[in-house]
Amino acid sequence: MSVSHSENPKFRLDKWLWAARFFKTRSLANDEITKNRVSVNGQPAKASREVRLNDRIELRQGSSTRTVIVRGLSDIRGSAPTAQTLYEETAQSVAQREETARQRKFSADPSHSLEGGRPTKKDRRKLADWNRWSATHEP
Repeated sequence: MSVSHSENPKFRLDKWLWAARFFKTRSLANDEITKNRVSVNGQPAKASREVRLNDRIELRQGSSTRTVIVRGLSDIRGSAPTAQTLYEETAQSVAQREETARQRKFSADPSHSLEGGRPTKKDRRKLADWNRWSATHEP
């Protein structure tokens, strides 16, 4: 695996995000970059942007936002432990993700707001009977 910790190597942002295992494929990384969900050093990024050591990358994954600092460069996807050496997540980002997870855990499940669900056969018969004898229909 070509993990580089030298002074000035440069790698494409989409390849780096893929190698660091933030996205499953390069095309997914490219799509997120195109949708302006990834920024480098506070500026919107392009997929071809070169990533350098100590760059600050902010990316949205689902409902959470992650902020990481580039600590290593690679354009080859390796194992998860190797990928985790490529970046360091900021303490504020970790705290924010934990708080979001805690809120999600204690929030109400949307499925609990549904009362009846699909009507039973008995309910359908009542509905059909009601439609048959509605006020608009004359006997």
